Amino acid sequence: MEYFLQQLINGITLGAIYGLIAIGYTMVYGIIGMINFAHGEIYMLGAFISLIAYLITTTIGGGSVAIGLLVALAVTMVFTALWGWAVERIAYRPLRGAPKLAPLISAIGMSIVLQNFTQISQGARVKPLPPVIKGGVTLMQSEHFTVSLSYLQIAIVLLTVALMAAFTWVITRTPLGRAQRATEQDMKMAALLGVNVDRVVSTTFVIGAALAAVAGLMVTLYYGVIDFYIGFLAGIKAFTAAVLGGIGSLPGAMLGGLLIGLIEALWSGYFSIEYKDVAAFSILVLVLLFRPTGLLGRPEVEKI
Repeated sequence: MEYFLQQLINGITLGAIYGLIAIGYTMVYGIIGMINFAHGEIYMLGAFISLIAYLITTTIGGGSVAIGLLVALAVTMVFTALWGWAVERIAYRPLRGAPKLAPLISAIGMSIVLQNFTQISQGARVKPLPPVIKGGVTLMQSEHFTVSLSYLQIAIVLLTVALMAAFTWVITRTPLGRAQRATEQDMKMAALLGVNVDRVVSTTFVIGAALAAVAGLMVTLYYGVIDFYIGFLAGIKAFTAAVLGGIGSLPGAMLGGLLIGLIEALWSGYFSIEYKDVAAFSILVLVLLFRPTGLLGRPEVEKI
């Protein structure tokens, strides 16, 4: 029981990170109906920017961890959001009226460019970061096993919940959210009614990139090592989470992320860790066989 509870905590923490990345996929798909395959590399850039910002801030600020983390979070969100805006302007906006295959190939090309840019500028070796947030709470203790909840895990889950609550409020209560919902329903009609569609789409990419930046900072702190290739696998898993929960559904993206995280953690704990990715993708296949729209997705209605 103690071991299961520990793996459950680990899975929820990992799922919160996947969920934040998955929101970027589902937002872009909901607005323009396309998958941003460069989003995983945006998350990877966020991890590198957070590491650089934290090291610079702590060096200048005399080693203050709290100030370093706050500055790193702000700087990472700003600069990663700029990268998200650049991807939309370069890879998507010029091809918005083109066949859907064209922006898809463009996004994959942008993904390769960002990955190789990071490899050239930062090197191919892993970048380590010593543990920053230490300590935790002991939940259960037996003769053979201790269930612990680290302060970092608590911070990751609380920050994810806070961001989800804030983003839900933006979508449901603000003019930007109304413009996003209008653009999602009918882009041409929204433009005719005075909605600045270009601005809405760019803002959607910016918000998704900012959330991916937070996930990048979380991963840097949680695992302590990053490299230029982490965006590929995390991006595929986050995309899987978005499809599993229902592509286009924000609650579905977070639910899918949590499920993928739990599947990975439990499979790694009780079976072979080498096949944890196979287990996650197998669950996705089963869900799509019996519910093609995902767990919380809705069937698309063809507009005539």
